[in-house]
Amino acid sequence: MKKIIYAAMLFGIAITTGCDDLLDVKPGSELTDDGFWKSENDFKGACNKLYCDLSGWSNDTRTDELARNGAIDAISSGSRTTAPGASEDDWTNPYNRIYAANNIIEKGADAPLAEATRNRWIAEAYFFRAYHYFDLVKKYGDVPLVLKNFTSTGDEGLKMGRTPRETVIQQCYEDLRFAAQWLPKHSSLPTTEFDRRRASRSSALGLTVRIGLYEGTFQKYHNVNGGANANGHLDKSIEAFEALKAEGHDLYPDFNDVFSYKNEANTNKEIIFGKAYGANDFTTVTTGHVHTRNLEGVYALTRNALDQFLYADGLPIDKTALKVDVETSYNNVAGLDKDGQPLAGGKGQRDPRLLKTIWTINDPLENDDFVGWIKTGKGKYYPFDSQRPKAYPVKKAFFGSLWEQSVNNKDFTDKIIIRYAEMLISYAEALYERDGSISNPVLDETVNKIRARAGFNVKLTNEFVTAHGLSLRDEIRRERTVELMAEGFRYDDIIRWKIAETVLPVSIIGPICIADEMQNPSLYSDFTGRITDGTGKIGGTFYYGQAGAYVIEFGNTRTFNPNRDYLYPIPTFEIAQSDFNIVQNPNWNNE
Repeated sequence: MKKIIYAAMLFGIAITTGCDDLLDVKPGSELTDDGFWKSENDFKGACNKLYCDLSGWSNDTRTDELARNGAIDAISSGSRTTAPGASEDDWTNPYNRIYAANNIIEKGADAPLAEATRNRWIAEAYFFRAYHYFDLVKKYGDVPLVLKNFTSTGDEGLKMGRTPRETVIQQCYEDLRFAAQWLPKHSSLPTTEFDRRRASRSSALGLTVRIGLYEGTFQKYHNVNGGANANGHLDKSIEAFEALKAEGHDLYPDFNDVFSYKNEANTNKEIIFGKAYGANDFTTVTTGHVHTRNLEGVYALTRNALDQFLYADGLPIDKTALKVDVETSYNNVAGLDKDGQPLAGGKGQRDPRLLKTIWTINDPLENDDFVGWIKTGKGKYYPFDSQRPKAYPVKKAFFGSLWEQSVNNKDFTDKIIIRYAEMLISYAEALYERDGSISNPVLDETVNKIRARAGFNVKLTNEFVTAHGLSLRDEIRRERTVELMAEGFRYDDIIRWKIAETVLPVSIIGPICIADEMQNPSLYSDFTGRITDGTGKIGGTFYYGQAGAYVIEFGNTRTFNPNRDYLYPIPTFEIAQSDFNIVQNPNWNNE
């Protein structure tokens, strides 16, 4: 940690009106921020750095949800078995960003500004400090809680050990309490390209909802201190949501457009916090401020993920009568034939969000201008092209509508980090986990409201669950998984629910491959060692209940050690730099 904090000490002060590092240099090459921190514009410019450092669009392959072209994810497969020696971005990046936030908080205390003005910008720093500490706790558990910047490399704080996760999370709540008090309301944010995505009171409340749910369920299912503090965290989540309801957010009317270019305006009330892309008021922020469109060509959804979608009768795949017994087309997963028409008798019909999440063969939205790269349409599927993942191409958050604004396969659609649908389903889950029950009116306010927005009008009720032998807890979790699919929530969810040891060490299944639907049928024989036969088997071993299912990864190659893998290993460099005051997570010692 010493190396990281020293670097931040030198460069954390170098935050001006954008993402560039501009320092005053005194004789002798002394780095200083003397003369800064005098005006509101100084603080706003410093806070801009916090937004620049937010992670951009990414695709989380750590679970059973997404497959990518090429390398297998080491966390998902369990092939990561030793702690890294050198420090890693998962550790260093959050700390560098925390130090930048600490610098703003410290310098803001004495700034010659009115209290409300000063605290408005300090509140942004508090929000980001909580955001990054939560990221660290999710991965590492106990982590050093650093609430100040260091002025000397000899400061003993550089060698501090790990702070209990409960203490760190309580600090997150305190930071977010301050942020919620002093940040502006979301409805009062400016409409300019960058400022419309600044943190608001809603952002602080939304992050509190997320943290409280995570920590409450983590402590409950991992039996942290016997789960004694679990309900206290769930209370935090519930209280934050009830405050958030007064902030004027709602679901965007059309599920298709939640992630589209339409979120560029500040009129999408579903977006609570996000990262703005594209042209804005700060030239230095614009540089590199676009995201690549790799979701379409490099990452794709597995059959494991798609089997989470309910059928049109509201029942899961293991209970419905609508399941297609023998799939004869790639499209059958969505209840369509090869031509994109509904199957007879309603067979295979699913929650409408499935068709809004993946591309199908002959998809009516596909055309050569926007989606030629995906290559699922025009009557063919291209699963074995060397440049494409062997799974179901993702339509959700596809940015083709901005093709004309793209530059070198890039565009400016904002990244949504917190949205209201997540808050609704989080509220339902937190209530159920705390109370062991949930009323039908609350289900209507949360789960069923989300379903109705997508055109799925089968309601989840206590009576429906009882009549069909379902688990209400599992159905609330399913709703979360489906609504937030491919948005980066799956790993955190299976970790806090303590089901990773069940979910991850299984075979990862790709699409149903039909020879005459593939771009080059001659390639089919090259993959027979991964294609199931008529009994769902390969070489006598059962893998999936359909013929032609492509096995991306075989279950016997995947592992998950529940005594080790629920936490990340701490880089041994950081342990050594602390004079071994930082202790490695259980069973990650390199011996």
